[in-house]
Amino acid sequence: MDWLERARAAEQLQAWDAAIALVSAHAECFSDDPDRHDNHLWHMDLLVRAERISELTELALRDRHALRRLNRSLRERGMESALRERAEDGDRDALYVLVRLMCETERMHEALKLIQDIDPENKYAHQIVASDCWP
Repeated sequence: MDWLERARAAEQLQAWDAAIALVSAHAECFSDDPDRHDNHLWHMDLLVRAERISELTELALRDRHALRRLNRSLRERGMESALRERAEDGDRDALYVLVRLMCETERMHEALKLIQDIDPENKYAHQIVASDCWP
């Protein structure tokens, strides 16, 4: 059984430590090798499924994929306040994720206030509201 089969088996068994160790050893962010890059994304997903949010948060400081996966996880968990805190700390992806969530839940005015409070000059955030929010 090669490492990939062992990693998939560990993932199925929810043996997160083993799966993460196996996958991370064959993962590389922005690799020229598409398999290593895919393994990197798989590694980020495993961290979420293993509920290793603090580890993902640490990686998010220097890894765009970890940052996006963290914010998506916070959204999936209904942690709007954590997304807002991240947005207030300058995480533009967290702002965009939160604005989209507000638009999807018909909270256009709340989304506009959020943008005004955090980054009123952010054209992309305003564009999200203009295209995704329905009055």
